[in-house]
Amino acid sequence: MNIGIVGLGLMGGSIAKAVKKYGIAKNVYGYVNKEETKKEVLELKLVDEIVDLETLKKVSDVIILAIPVDAIIGMFPQLMDISKETTIIDMGSTKEFIVNNIPSQIRENFIAAHPMTGTEKSGPKAAIDELYEGKTVVLCNLEKNENNHVNRAFRIFQSIGMRIVVMDAVEHDIHACFMSHLPHAISFSLANTVMNHEDAKSIIALAAGGFKDMSRIAKSSPQMWSDIFGQNKKNLLHSIDLFMNHMNLVKELVEKDDHENLKKWMEKANSLHEIL
Repeated sequence: MNIGIVGLGLMGGSIAKAVKKYGIAKNVYGYVNKEETKKEVLELKLVDEIVDLETLKKVSDVIILAIPVDAIIGMFPQLMDISKETTIIDMGSTKEFIVNNIPSQIRENFIAAHPMTGTEKSGPKAAIDELYEGKTVVLCNLEKNENNHVNRAFRIFQSIGMRIVVMDAVEHDIHACFMSHLPHAISFSLANTVMNHEDAKSIIALAAGGFKDMSRIAKSSPQMWSDIFGQNKKNLLHSIDLFMNHMNLVKELVEKDDHENLKKWMEKANSLHEIL
């Protein structure tokens, strides 16, 4: 099949590498907005050809949207005229808002997917081999899709080594919030706390593994993550409230020198690694 990819940063560039590696695509076409990005994509040989959007729609059996979640919504009007035989797969980190806004004309074509993988890096140079291998992809609300489009999505994701989980979009957004969106909010908050209270020399000299691990994802794209926070607002606000309950609890235990209950609280957190 011919695969067209809209957006060739970390996610799009890496899936371009993957479908080439496993021989899934006869041709891989790319669409990007910026001229400097086009040059970079071609230099990295991520796709066989950069084309305009109208051409990509005509020549692609599958169109993969690897762009920020608000941009996915913005693409809908431009996809209304695609063939009923063309499969569209979005790779956004939120699903409920996207699923609820897919135009009825393309709903049967449109596979709502979220590969649970990534790094804090962005842009074409962030694309890496094996980003998807051994990872999970969540496919949502497949009951609205024609079987041929579902089968194509399964074939692509299974062929690049992913585990497939089928889930309702509402349920997905709750789980994704706790597993990904809340950790990003915490990491951004930690980074800003340190930046507001420490000078650069002290950070360079004293930052150790714990801080580096927790702040790593604060290097993620503000454009992408502000969109995600907005689309999953309700779940994120609820998860922040729950997180703040724990921050208030540890504050109280430290204030009271309640070391016994503080240790018990930490031991409960330790048990997470028995699951992971």
